Amino acid sequence: MSVQHLNPDGMYKSPVFSQGIILPAGARILLIGGQNGVNAQGEIVGKGDVVKQTEQALANLQKVLDAAGAGLQDLVKVTIIMQQDIDLNAAFGAWMAVWGQRTNPPTVTGFRVPALANPDFLIEIEAQAVLP
Repeated sequence: MSVQHLNPDGMYKSPVFSQGIILPAGARILLIGGQNGVNAQGEIVGKGDVVKQTEQALANLQKVLDAAGAGLQDLVKVTIIMQQDIDLNAAFGAWMAVWGQRTNPPTVTGFRVPALANPDFLIEIEAQAVLP
C-alpha cells in the first residue's frame, strides 16, 4: 500500500496542501527538525529578508531529505512557524518556487508567533516524510 492523499468532496481542494494523508503500515518516517535561514557556517542568511530565509530553510530541508534518500515528493507533513509580521505571500512564493507543479502536496500547518528562538529568525520549517 502506498501513501494516500485525501481531499474529500465538499472540502476545499488546494494545489499546495492535502486535507489528510494515510500512511501505509510499516512506513519508515523521517522527522525533520525545524529548519531556518542558517547556512553551513551557522550564519543567518538574509537577515531581515523572509524570502532569502525561506529559501535557505528549504535548501536545508532538502539536504536532510537527500541524506535520507528522499525528496520533496515524500513530504507528508509540513509545519511553518513564522514571525507574526512577515509577508506571508513572499514566503509562500519561495515555497512554490521549490515545490513547483508537483501533485500530492503534504498537509500543512502554519503558525504566526511574536518571535522565534533567535530574534533574527523570520521563519522555521519542520517536516515529516515517508521514506521510499
